[in-house]
Amino acid sequence: MTPPTDTLRRVFGFDAFRGVQDQVVARVLAGERTLAVMPTGAGKSLTYQLPSVMLDGTCVVISPLIALMHDQLRAAEAVGIRAATLTSVDENRAETIERFRAGELDLLYVAPERASSEHFRNLLGQAKLSLFAIDEAHCVSEWGHDFRPDYRLLRPLLDRFPEVPRLALTATADAHTRADILEQLGLPQEGLIVAGFDRPNIRYAITPRENTTRQVIDLIAETPGPGIVYAQTRAGVEKLAEKLAAETGRPVLPYHAGLDPDVRRRNQAAFVASEEMVIVATVAFGMGIDKPDVRFVAHAGLPKSIEAYYQETGRAGRDGDPAVAHLFWGADDFARARQRIGEVEPQRQPGERTRLTALGALVETAGCRRRILLRHFGENDAPESCGNCDNCLTAPAAIDATVTAQKFLSAVFRTGMMFGVGYIESILLGQSTERSMINGHEALSVFGIVEGDEVALVKPVARALLLRDALRANEHGGLEFGPEAKAILKGGAKVELVLPPKRERKRRGSKSSVPNPIGNPLFEALRARRREIAQEAQVPPYIVFADAVLRDMAEMRPSSLAAMANISGVGARKLEAYGDAFLQVIREAA
Repeated sequence: MTPPTDTLRRVFGFDAFRGVQDQVVARVLAGERTLAVMPTGAGKSLTYQLPSVMLDGTCVVISPLIALMHDQLRAAEAVGIRAATLTSVDENRAETIERFRAGELDLLYVAPERASSEHFRNLLGQAKLSLFAIDEAHCVSEWGHDFRPDYRLLRPLLDRFPEVPRLALTATADAHTRADILEQLGLPQEGLIVAGFDRPNIRYAITPRENTTRQVIDLIAETPGPGIVYAQTRAGVEKLAEKLAAETGRPVLPYHAGLDPDVRRRNQAAFVASEEMVIVATVAFGMGIDKPDVRFVAHAGLPKSIEAYYQETGRAGRDGDPAVAHLFWGADDFARARQRIGEVEPQRQPGERTRLTALGALVETAGCRRRILLRHFGENDAPESCGNCDNCLTAPAAIDATVTAQKFLSAVFRTGMMFGVGYIESILLGQSTERSMINGHEALSVFGIVEGDEVALVKPVARALLLRDALRANEHGGLEFGPEAKAILKGGAKVELVLPPKRERKRRGSKSSVPNPIGNPLFEALRARRREIAQEAQVPPYIVFADAVLRDMAEMRPSSLAAMANISGVGARKLEAYGDAFLQVIREAA
């Protein structure tokens, strides 16, 4: 058999494997069963695409979303892999089936719903199979954050072809979920390969919400390139997208499940093809997006869990270039999350509370954000400082605000646990209002008890008490004690506040935190030619060449096809298809 590195160079244009890719490929080529846990951007798809070229037969890829399959199909075809999808929206299903039966496919992408059907199992018996690849394998586990019942039905299909190797792939699976995947898909413990969860190119930042729209606008102004902004509701998506479109000067589109399907498809396609668009979306958007050049992901509200946060932020910087993940949160996010936990099945509530507590630790820490993320996924040897999160780059102040918290809780109690944060704050600051006079609250011992420097602590303390479940918002909007209140009032628990440094708003055009080659005349000319080729071929620009490849072209200025073939990411198929066009741009710039 040809050495895998030869195929890697010829087909994909890479001289060496990255991370654990070589370990995974070696097991697949040896016919072993494997679960590979690799972070987004680590090249999971290559671990089955490369063997599909080398092995006799067709690799069946089970993937949860049609959009993801079609993106991966375009990428595979661009490097010369014979690939097809068999989905409900494909009009060439009969042709695809015939190609499969004739042994003319290296890759066949299907959804789990189709894969688990008896008709599809019978079809698979009519041709030679080389591999089963189960993408987004965490969907098989009830412990995972994206459980899909149809994934549970895959085992009979796999067991019908016991001689065919199995490769399960995921980027987000803690130890419990990994064990469940192994059991559900019939994979051996020795087949588990964990690459680690660190995404060092992503800069993590977490900030309390003040003016969310303005905060997101500032982030967009500082960060060139495509971006995703997650909002928590459909109405929030529409409102935020409208404001960003009006104020940022960038193309902005909404995406959520309430839009007409054709509109959703058009908006998604426009985003995938764009080099600067911002899409505002609910979490319904993302798993099916195989777009490597997303430069930032912003959360305008709290994600469901650390697992969800890791996966959603992982959509930034898949190409390995610097990217930003910025979360804007509020204490009311935690209050609403606790209310939702009370509405789920009792057996699920402890796990949901644990997830929410983990999120609280992430947003509240004065230490390294990345360390908390990595420790959550079992990487207990993570360094104390990563050097690429907000807390590591600019250390926040941490102060003991227990006394202020006790005052706040006392004011909530003495006013009857009927009023919201704003009213309690006015009582503590001694602000006389018609409402406070009618209620007789100006006679309370807590009226005007906060003054001087302590005034600045009231809002952050309220946020911290809601986050820790010392306070809860009732159905009428008033604050009442949560289970943690008593310990704080009696001095049995401290309340420490993390005060982020004041952030100066940068003007548009100021230096970005994300290095960007835009402005280099040759790079811009190469991008323009890439754009023309992509439009003509009706594929996203990154399918032609990634930005990193264009940067290398602009720096190395190859003068021949042979020289261009030495650039990482330029395989034989792309060299033949696009080499002359890009050489012409380089010669014209000389």
